Formats: sequence, structure tokens, C-alpha cells
Amino acid sequence: MKKTLNQMLIIFGASGDLTARKLIPAIYNLYKGQHLPENFVVLGVSRSNMGSEEFRSKVVLESEFLQKKIAKEEKDFVQKFADKLYYEDLGTDYDASYEKLAKRINQLDEEHGTDGNLIFYLSTPPSLYETIAKNLHDAGLTKEEKGWRRLIVEKPFGYNLKSAKALNDGLHYYFNEGQVYRIDHYLGKETVQNLLVTRFSNSIFEPLWNRRYIHHVEITNAETVGVEKRGGYYDKSGALRDMFQSHLLQIVSLIVMEPPISSDAEEIRDEKVKALKSLRIMKDEETIIKNTLRGQYVGSTIGGKKVKGYREEEGVNPESTTETFAALKFYVDNWRWKDVPFYVRTGKAMPTKVTEVVIHFKTPHHEVFKSQDVYKKDNKLIIRIQPDEGVLLKFGVKVPGLGFHVEQANMDFYYSDLDSAQVMDAYERLLLDAMQGDTTLYARADEVEAAWRFVDPILECWENNPSVNTYGYAAGTWGPKNSDELIEDSFGWRNPGDLLTDESGFCILC
Repeated sequence: MKKTLNQMLIIFGASGDLTARKLIPAIYNLYKGQHLPENFVVLGVSRSNMGSEEFRSKVVLESEFLQKKIAKEEKDFVQKFADKLYYEDLGTDYDASYEKLAKRINQLDEEHGTDGNLIFYLSTPPSLYETIAKNLHDAGLTKEEKGWRRLIVEKPFGYNLKSAKALNDGLHYYFNEGQVYRIDHYLGKETVQNLLVTRFSNSIFEPLWNRRYIHHVEITNAETVGVEKRGGYYDKSGALRDMFQSHLLQIVSLIVMEPPISSDAEEIRDEKVKALKSLRIMKDEETIIKNTLRGQYVGSTIGGKKVKGYREEEGVNPESTTETFAALKFYVDNWRWKDVPFYVRTGKAMPTKVTEVVIHFKTPHHEVFKSQDVYKKDNKLIIRIQPDEGVLLKFGVKVPGLGFHVEQANMDFYYSDLDSAQVMDAYERLLLDAMQGDTTLYARADEVEAAWRFVDPILECWENNPSVNTYGYAAGTWGPKNSDELIEDSFGWRNPGDLLTDESGFCILC
């Protein structure tokens, strides 16, 4: 296990929601689990006028996100953690001299013995990334004369390929690629990482993980909520940018990638980049229209309660065609996956909150025993990423009685069964990795650009071609009905329930 060196974490945008809701609780859990180094300090930096004591109260002592956890602990234990947190008011603008900030950092470094090791976490809008990087550089805070420097940035990494390249170039002017950590909390989930282990550590799967044995691959990401208070942001983004380009293509890359030479971070990231570059780009509009579909939820009644449609949400254009649902069919141009279709869908206001991967294996070429249901013929490996995290294998068994009728049986594993295992929250894992300099679960610049290269033509077609429709679907249903037509051979989508073994085509529509 890697050693976590003494260091300081400087959070820009520290007065924002992400810091209180995710970052500080994750750091508290690392503190409680004794994963933090002996000398460790957090410096919150923002434009809000407050001091260190007020900051500690806001994000620790009186935080609604830590209330239940700290209530179980001794006051001295909690206070000792809170005392590791400090705050620096930047004033009215992020684009100002950081000379005062540099003095504060140097002072805390000397007082607490953090050995000059600094992580800068930019919990700010992406438009400020280059500005902050420049000002850190101008204040001499990017120099690695004493200790190392690392920069963590949140998604979105650009709005399209052009802006992603510009963002990468801007950061690379002040930090080298090895110092930049692009955080995607999906990659911090244990079950996402388990994709790699399931594939490469099991001889019952790895020999079958190719076009000879796999019929198609299906990925579903569904949320029960609508856009809530993010209407203004979401209307400029949409499901393809918000979920598919980042989270879901990361999952695709882990499924598609070739075995890395070793578990070294760069070896794994090299193979992920190759995987994304091997996705067949849909260049002509006819192909895009045939293989993609976008939808938008409309108002409905769920459980006797009226639910708003997307166009009625706060901050959304009443005539918006922005997609809250996206479904795509695409192929991978390499030997392993030639002619194997991939189906990926993501949507809001759907019946179940779930993310899962379904590997559909081909049926035997010579079927001795007939199944009554074409959908139940295929063996399935289902990897549930959230919730009810686990792995499910569906295979054929004989139905008791006369004859040889085949029915599907389940063999399942749940992470919750591992009583001895302490499963880290995604931000805990990713923050600890950054503290230890492990980049395995962070996106590299060429990885981000390869993902945008695949998505860009689809976005351009959807935005500019008037023949591209946005299909309505009632909130609480599994998206537009015609999305089922993307999947050939009468398979259709697997519509999962709350539990891993649940499977139904239900809608919660009254």
C-alpha cells in the first residue's frame, strides 16, 4: 500500500455546496479511518467573507452533511479534525493577485510541517480553471522546488472537443499533465473498478470477452429525479454532455479495453485511450439519426402526485428541445469487438435510480433444448454499479417436470455481503488516490479528447439537423417507447428494479 505523505489540500470554491456536501465528509471519513498523514491541513479558499472558525462551523461542527456521523463521536475527536481546517478570503475576484494567499500557504506549511506538498482542488466553474492556474503560477505556487504540486479539476471538461482542447492547453501552460487530476466520481465507485477485476482476474470470463461469445453489450443509467434546481445549467448541457460523454464512456472504456501490461496507472490509462479511439465515429447524419435517439420527460402523475415536465422546470426554456434521455447504438472497430453492438442509454425522471452493465452472451449455435422465451435464451452477466451493488449471472436450468424446458436461474453476489470490507465513498477513494499520487482513476487529457471526438458529430447533428426529433416520455417511465427499436433481435432493454435481481417493464404512471 502506498504511503500518504504530509501535505496540504487547498480547496478553491470552498464556500460552495460541493465542499460541504462531498469533500469535507470524504476527508472526515479518511481522518476517521486513519488514512490521512500525520501532518495534514485543509485550506478553504473562496470569495465569501468569513474566518477559519466560521468555516469550521459551516462544514464540520454544524454541517447537516456530517451531523449524524459526528454525533456518535467524542467532542475532542471531532474538534481535532475541525482544527485541521482553515479559511482564506480571496476578496471579490478569483482573478487577482495570490500573493496574500501564497503567504498564508507558506505560513501553514511551516506551522504544520506539510513539507511543501500541495494539492489544489478547483471546486469552481470550469471557466475559472485557467484563471486560477495562471494566478497560482504567477504567485510561485506551482514550482516544485520544495515538495510536489497537484491540481484536481471537476467535470465538465469542456463543452465540446474544441473547448476541451483549449482547456487542456490552458492548464498545460502552467501544470504538466502528470500534475493534473481530472476527477470523475463515477470512477471512484468500487463496482466500476470491479469491472476490471471481473474481466482480468477470472478465467471464466476473460476468454469469452469478445465477438465470438458476446451478442451485445447494454448499459443503462437512470435517475428517478428530474433536473430539480439545475434547469439553467442542464438546458445548456443535456444528457449526452452531462452523463454520456463523461461517466458512461468511462464505463465503456473499461469494458472495451485490452488487458494492460500491468496494474500501473499509465498502463491502464493507455489502454482506456486506445479503447475510446477504437469507437466507430458516426460521421454522416443518416447513420446518426438511425442509431441515436433523444427524449425529454413530460408531466405526469406518479403515486397520485403531479410531476412537472422538463419544460416547466425552473430555468428551462419553455420551447427547449434539450434531451433528458439519450440512447445510442454504436460499434467498436477492433478485432475483439467487431460487429458487436453496444447500446447505451441515460435518462432522468425514470422508474428506478440505477446504473448497470449487461453483457449478453450468444446462445449456443446448436440448441438441443428449446427455451420458451427468446429473451431468456441468452446468458447474461449483470454488473450493478448502483444501488444494491453486486454481480448477477443468469443461466439456463431445467424446469422440473416432464420434458426439457429451460428457464433462467440467478447466481448473485452483493457487496453488502462483505461485512469485513469497508467500502469507501467515491470521493474518499479519489481524494486518497490524489494524495498518494495514483492517477489510475483519473482521466488523462487524450482520454477526454477521445471521448469528445466520438460525441461531437452526434451533438452537431442533433443541434443543427431539423429532422432530428426529441421524443416525449411521461415522467416515471423508461423513456420514449421507440428507443426499444434500437435493439434488434427482439431483445429490448433490461428494465431493472431497485434490487439487482428485479427485472420488469413497469412504469410508475397513474
